[in-house]
Amino acid sequence: MDGKSITPTGAIPLIYFLKLGGSLITDKDNPHTARMETIHRLAEEIREAQIALPNVRLIIGHGSGSFGHIPAKRHGTRQGVRTQAEWEGFVEVWKQARDLNQIVLDAFDQAGIPAIAFPPSAIIQSAGGKPAIVQAEPIKSALLAGLTPVVAGDVIFDTISGGTIFSTEDVFMALAGEIVPDRILLCGKDEGVCQDYPDCQQILPKIAPATYHQVHSTVNGSSSVDVTGGMREKVEIMLNLVEKYPASQAVIFSGLLPGNLFEVLMGNIHGTVISKD
Repeated sequence: MDGKSITPTGAIPLIYFLKLGGSLITDKDNPHTARMETIHRLAEEIREAQIALPNVRLIIGHGSGSFGHIPAKRHGTRQGVRTQAEWEGFVEVWKQARDLNQIVLDAFDQAGIPAIAFPPSAIIQSAGGKPAIVQAEPIKSALLAGLTPVVAGDVIFDTISGGTIFSTEDVFMALAGEIVPDRILLCGKDEGVCQDYPDCQQILPKIAPATYHQVHSTVNGSSSVDVTGGMREKVEIMLNLVEKYPASQAVIFSGLLPGNLFEVLMGNIHGTVISKD
């Protein structure tokens, strides 16, 4: 199975990568605190959209929020893992991220989403922070079977630095080389990319690689603990992705308002669009 040819009839479905941001599904300033009501509502919206869009296949990812980011910052995991103490920290970050992953999977199960987890630490290996090995065939098999693969921000083994952390956006970028998405939907707390951070009264409707330099200085990171760079890194990874795969489009939007996620999945765009042109 190459590219997106994943249906037995030869038809190529639309592939959407959907991220549920860590700041949306957890209280990012309080360790190990999930927003259970929000997670369950988002799961219901996803299931409703799946029923309405039979020709769309979703690969869902989620951030680690107050589960993984806090121990990751304490141990400096993103910068490399070499000592025994750092490897123990690596495992702690993995465990906390895994705890949140199970909460999300349980909510998906209750909503009727046929979800199956693919921990990035088991299918991706990096070299100097860049994907070196990506085992995407099992995910393609899951899509072929009508299942919903779930990935997340995770610790990753790295041939140069020992270990590091991949954000969900990093994971999406790695998977895109094997399964090119039509849309990448980043559902978080922010209504889009702010032009006037931190006031956030003006949302950029569109960002393209050719014009990013005009707004680069206004795109900032995160007000909470975020070891993977916050908004600026999200935007720059998405710009890289749409440059590499020009048919893809990314959308950054808020999932705080009930119904927003469902509407964006259905094609009613809110927030900031990132595309090649």
